[in-house]
Amino acid sequence: MTADKSPPIAATKSPTPAPSPGSHLAKRLCILETAASVFCREGYGGTNIDLIAGEAGVSRQTVYNHYGDKETLFRAVVAEITERYNADVFATIATFPDHPADLETELTEFAVRLSMNCICSRDGKFLRRLVQNEGERYPELFADWREHGPGRTWAALAARLARLAHSGYIELDDPDAAARQFLALNGADLQITFMLGETPGEAEVRLSSARAVRTFLRAYGRRTAATTPRREKSAIVA
Repeated sequence: MTADKSPPIAATKSPTPAPSPGSHLAKRLCILETAASVFCREGYGGTNIDLIAGEAGVSRQTVYNHYGDKETLFRAVVAEITERYNADVFATIATFPDHPADLETELTEFAVRLSMNCICSRDGKFLRRLVQNEGERYPELFADWREHGPGRTWAALAARLARLAHSGYIELDDPDAAARQFLALNGADLQITFMLGETPGEAEVRLSSARAVRTFLRAYGRRTAATTPRREKSAIVA
């Protein structure tokens, strides 16, 4: 096996200082983390404030003081996880290969990072389970998620794909549609694993991403020789 010279799987992020034990922020985060686990396990309908308080090791009144009621707490959980998940997505999108020497290889490595850092992360699993389990029954609880979750990350990836097309590496008419299709292809082979509550390993992710990028480039890759950027061809003509 040859050594992998691609960027590391994990995106580099500045560590967030941990809140002081017993502080207002520490209690808030403990309640959110516990609520996320309970909502994922029991569902929205099967969860109550007493259950969350008991597992968080705080009083029922403490939960009410922070969030008021179950619906407000659920919305806060979705918002918190979405914010953290978006941070991982944007950090990974920052590693997008804008000027690749080998388009398929570098785009595949990017797709692998996107899966490992985001789709397969703890927050990614929480969000996926909450949306899949509760989205149909309580769509109003996910209105903000639709706008601030996929709405933002799709747009960020679309901008990178548009830049790649402008440079002549790919051909596309609708960057937003291409971004959604790229993400759908990248996770397509992982769905059964996710449905069974399992986390795919890196080998499975790499195979899925390689297939996804190959299919994506069959649809959007340049029909001419190659991945020669448009600006270089213009320079030759000049």
